[in-house]
Amino acid sequence: MREKLLVSACLLGENCKYSGGNNYAPAVEALRDRFDLVPVCPEQLGGLPTPRTPAERVGDRVLTRDGADVTAEYRLGAERTLETARALGITKAVFQVRSPSCGGGTIYDGTFSGMLTAGKGVTAQLLEENGVTVYESVRIDELLDAEGAV
Repeated sequence: MREKLLVSACLLGENCKYSGGNNYAPAVEALRDRFDLVPVCPEQLGGLPTPRTPAERVGDRVLTRDGADVTAEYRLGAERTLETARALGITKAVFQVRSPSCGGGTIYDGTFSGMLTAGKGVTAQLLEENGVTVYESVRIDELLDAEGAV
């Protein structure tokens, strides 16, 4: 039985990005050769629609560009993603960079200016706090190195 891997659904071509599009990444798709991919969109799991107003983390809160507080939805999506990981015995994830849910090391700074800051998305943070290793989509090589595949 192959290891299961959580993956941001947008990276697999699902149109769940805030704009209604996706972030399809062939390198992530290629992980199907080694893992059973389990797509998740924490924003949708938290009840947010697609498309939706862009949001960024501001401290422990998540605010939309027009000032609405969507922290509760982001936390719910994170909790549901963690439940999925636990139910399926998943210990690794590959997530979209810079996302207020999925960003694994660098996220937008909350000013909606395109500036980046060190930080994690709500879901990435919760998963890591619970023993799931999160790899950003641009760092798939680190995942493969950890698996001894490179």
